[in-house]
Amino acid sequence: MKSKRIASWIAVATLALLAGCAGTYTVDNTVQSFSQIPTLPQPATYRFERLPSQQDVNQPQLEAMADPALNAAGLRRDDATPRFSVQISARTERTVSPFADPWDRFGWGFGAWGRRRHFGMGVGFGYPSSEPSWFHREVNVVVRDLSNNRVVYESRAISDGPYFDGAKVFPAMFTAALQGFPNPPAGPRQVNIQIPS
Repeated sequence: MKSKRIASWIAVATLALLAGCAGTYTVDNTVQSFSQIPTLPQPATYRFERLPSQQDVNQPQLEAMADPALNAAGLRRDDATPRFSVQISARTERTVSPFADPWDRFGWGFGAWGRRRHFGMGVGFGYPSSEPSWFHREVNVVVRDLSNNRVVYESRAISDGPYFDGAKVFPAMFTAALQGFPNPPAGPRQVNIQIPS
């Protein structure tokens, strides 16, 4: 009777947890920022700066993902009369999930060999059959003062997780990278951002 009551309680707690998390996903970021400006000078206008390796069709989409976070940080895009240039980058790499079953790489077999039909079992290595997807992501933001070409702010956000949708994850990561701009806390910090799933 007691075990049934415990099982029922676990089932109810699990359903409540799933119901609460069904609509959102937490992007947990490790962020480290460096700033040379304690306050944001005005006018805080900027334009995007692109490296030679960033002259492709994906860069404008990435810049559009960073725009809301830059605006929320107090920067306003003005390509005609910018005070700052902003260089952004992002990358995603598929990695092995920390929850992957290490024994899933082994394969078991049973067979017969030889003229006299000796039987036995064998073990071999293979690829995991049901490894969950896992992604390592990183975004970088560099803000440069165009009057003297000096970098005044640099920030990096790193996140690992199973969620694939970069169009939702990257804007949240740029928000995390710019948290506290222009005077962020020193050292690495954890910044969690909720996004709709």
